[in-house]
Amino acid sequence: MANGRGPREARRASDRGRYGRLNRERVLASALALVDREGLSALSMRRLGTELGVEAMALYRYAASKDALLDGLVEALYLELEERLAADGDEDSDWRAGLHRIARATYAVCLTHPQAVPLLATRLLAVPLARRPAAVLRDHERVLTLLRGAGFDEATVADVFRAFTAWLLGYVSVELRPTVDNPDETDPAFRLGLHRLSAKELPTLRETAAALAEQGGPEGLVSGLDALLDSFTRGSGSAASD
Repeated sequence: MANGRGPREARRASDRGRYGRLNRERVLASALALVDREGLSALSMRRLGTELGVEAMALYRYAASKDALLDGLVEALYLELEERLAADGDEDSDWRAGLHRIARATYAVCLTHPQAVPLLATRLLAVPLARRPAAVLRDHERVLTLLRGAGFDEATVADVFRAFTAWLLGYVSVELRPTVDNPDETDPAFRLGLHRLSAKELPTLRETAAALAEQGGPEGLVSGLDALLDSFTRGSGSAASD
């Protein structure tokens, strides 16, 4: 553990900071706010302790390591997703509408916290299924229940779940990729830095760059999702094709 201090020292460190006594929710909310402002590279136990007004060691009772803290940020994103879905309150008319609702809410969370989005890939790649945060597992359960209710067999449920997850996270990742080279430029070509791209070697990219810089938004998300889902339901004898 950092500075050669162990769990006993962590227990002795006071967890009463400038906002009162800490709890896991407050620690994760502060960590997410820090990442929102300054990016993942700014996050450390020491820096977070400074934000909360406590010694870094006090944080180890809420996150046992830096990796655990990062997993906590993933948990915070999925808890916000649950809050958005609960606030929506709409009853899903069918399985496809339910997937649309989850996709739109996930998209909204990701665009609210773009600096934390890379964790949805890096941490979930590093953490086995059964060890993922409970909020993540509840999201998996939510999607799988919709697919099972649609009448897909078990193998197809797994295939559609993988395709849905890949499309959703891939779409968000493309939406959040930076395209503006110089935000102070008013000329679109210089704003995008098209002069840096070889007209000879990359003609199609230069021509398409302006369109690529535009976000597809939630409408593009669900239209692409429907095209993907259609590939599983076309010609199927399952209830999902009705």
